[in-house]
This record gives sequence, structure tokens and C-alpha cells, in this order.
Amino acid sequence: MARGDTGPDFIEALARGLDVIRAFQPGRPVMSLTEVAAATGLARPTARRILLTLQELGYARSAQGGFALTPRVLELGVSYVRSMGLWEVARPHLERLVAQTRESSSIAQLDGSDIVYVSRVAVPKIVALSVQIGTRFPAMQTSLGKVLLAALPPDELERVLAEPSRSGIEPRWRPGPQERDALLREVRAKGWALTDEQLALGIRSVAAPLRDGSGNVIAAVNVNSHAAETSLEKLTEEHLPLLLKTAGAISADWALYESVPQVTAS
Repeated sequence: MARGDTGPDFIEALARGLDVIRAFQPGRPVMSLTEVAAATGLARPTARRILLTLQELGYARSAQGGFALTPRVLELGVSYVRSMGLWEVARPHLERLVAQTRESSSIAQLDGSDIVYVSRVAVPKIVALSVQIGTRFPAMQTSLGKVLLAALPPDELERVLAEPSRSGIEPRWRPGPQERDALLREVRAKGWALTDEQLALGIRSVAAPLRDGSGNVIAAVNVNSHAAETSLEKLTEEHLPLLLKTAGAISADWALYESVPQVTAS
């Protein structure tokens, strides 16, 4: 296969091996040696050596007078996904959401009675509280935290909220048990949560749950805005539908990520 300029460290043999793997396109699960050579532009002896090497390594097998790839090839793609980490898988979705809303977006998980930010795509704005990866806030006063708390069983919810916050933040709003429970019931019913300057002045956000393939809530994603710039109507009528779509897309990718088989070659 023709290539452009390559550097002195370029390994041609490795490139040819990858060319052979890529030659097996949809609708062509089994290819003869001649077909592989033609598809890659390699000489037949070179293509044969590569195919036999892939077979020896467990990435290819003989089939119907030709060659076919084995499930072990999936390891190459899985290595990429797993090396990225779950939050990097979600990041392209956050970037699209931020481009659409022109507001910051974050993903958080629970840690005791706090939320901890684990992924974030921000737009430059002056806000009352600085947020970065690892920042923690009291959960009950944030939209992200409300979504995560609403997913907990009653006993676990009480245990979690009994833990003191380690955020160092004094929230503006401190609900009693009845108000808290009523609000979390509403979050469960709607499938999303809103906070309006309950944590600090100027901070307004809406959040939705992220789920795994079994439907369990494993994190939450939000759109965060400045109260002086974004009205509640805009947040819920314009940004919320985009957020819910994004949460669904991330959850679907997450479920796909989990479903990729762990291939162990004998």
C-alpha cells in the first residue's frame, strides 16, 4: 500500500501487518491469499508471511481455503478504549454539548455526602466557585448531587447524608428531611434535577443521570450556568433537552464499553 513520507523510525513490517488486518472489511470475513495481496498491494510471499505470523499469534486462522480474523483482534480496539478511561470516552459528548449550549458541562460521582468532579469541559466565565477535576461540593445543594442521591436506596441515602461534608463549602440552602425527601422523589419522577443558587450565589445548573448497561446510575452529567446570564426558562427549555440527549448517548457508549468481551487467547 502506497505511503507518504515516513520518518527514520518507521517500521514498515508493522505497517504492513496492520494493512493486512484492515483488509478484512464487512462482507469479506474470509479472504484468499491472492485477495489479501491485491487489497494491500503486497507481494504474495509478503502477504503470506504476515498472515502466517498473525495466525501464529492467534489473530488469524485458516478458513475455507483462505484466512479469517479471530476474536482476538478485538483486543486491539479494547486496549484503546480501556487506555482512554471511562471519562475520556464521555469527553467528546461533553464537548458537543458545550458547543451547543455555550455553557460548561461536568460529570461527577458521589463520595460520602459530597460530589466529586471527574470530568469537565468548561467555557471561560466568572463564577462564585472554581471547579476543576477533583473539586468536591455538598451533594444535596447541587443538581449533580440530587441526581445521584435520588438513585440511592433509603437506608443508604441516610447513611451517606449522615457523613460530614469534606468540601469546606457552606451551602446557602439546608433542607430539612421532609423537604429533602420530597425533592428527591420529584427528581426520581422527572429523571433530572435542577439547582438554582442553592449552593452559592450565581450558580444555576441542571443535571441528568448516567447509567450502565443494567440501568444503574453510576454518575451524573450537568450543564452549569451563571444565574445572571441564563434564565431558568432557557436552562430547562433549551439546555435540558440537549443534556438529556447527551446523557443517553454517554450511557449507551458506556453500556457498549462494558459489553465488549474480554478475550483471552489460550
